[in-house]
Amino acid sequence: MSNPNPNRIFRRRRALVLAAAATTVLLMGGGAVAWGYAVGQGSNSSDAAAIADTTSGAASDAVRDDTSESAFDWSALSPAVAAQLEYVHEHWDSTESDEFGYLSENDCVNFTSQSLLARGWVPDDEWWYDEEDGDPYSSSDAWRSSTALMWYLEDHPELATALTDDQRDQVKVGDVVQFDWDDSGDRDHTGIVTAVITEADGSISIEYAGHTDATWDRSVDWAITEYHPGGVAYYWSIPD
Repeated sequence: MSNPNPNRIFRRRRALVLAAAATTVLLMGGGAVAWGYAVGQGSNSSDAAAIADTTSGAASDAVRDDTSESAFDWSALSPAVAAQLEYVHEHWDSTESDEFGYLSENDCVNFTSQSLLARGWVPDDEWWYDEEDGDPYSSSDAWRSSTALMWYLEDHPELATALTDDQRDQVKVGDVVQFDWDDSGDRDHTGIVTAVITEADGSISIEYAGHTDATWDRSVDWAITEYHPGGVAYYWSIPD
């Protein structure tokens, strides 16, 4: 599957996009219907060679887009999910944090954990960070490791429900997406779902944001077919 067309209307720059947690939005021209939060624009690139691997820590301009002037209305989302998405939108391209630090080669779970904290999750003995330190390594494995986060969530079904890529119809904005790039059983990358889109043919497309590299509205399908061919996507559905 090719990288989605950045000119589709739900990606246009400076577009006022309405969040619709229980509303469908007809997308002009693309013939698609978005369930949940329709995003303002994407940060995908058609030039896969210009994009740094997620383990490299080198965020490429090829996957960035200027979202600073976009207006978003989060009011149709629950307050918790709205707070999470506001945080993600504000910090997706930031590599500095006095409170959380930044893992230059693997910040994806650190950033996802920050978003869950903004959503209202409470640290515990297994998922925590040192708020007074600012050192990203002053945190638990589950806070900053994709595989450790998977193990943590498997042990805490009250926090999230595991979904496969065949269960996209159950994925929501604000859920966690994880990738196993080589289908080895572990998790290699983690992000936050920013859009769930029902296409004209009935298929469901999912987009996500994250760190390492800095991403806003990257296509899951593109990630597992072109960015890392043969990769597998998994999700954690989080109660509102």
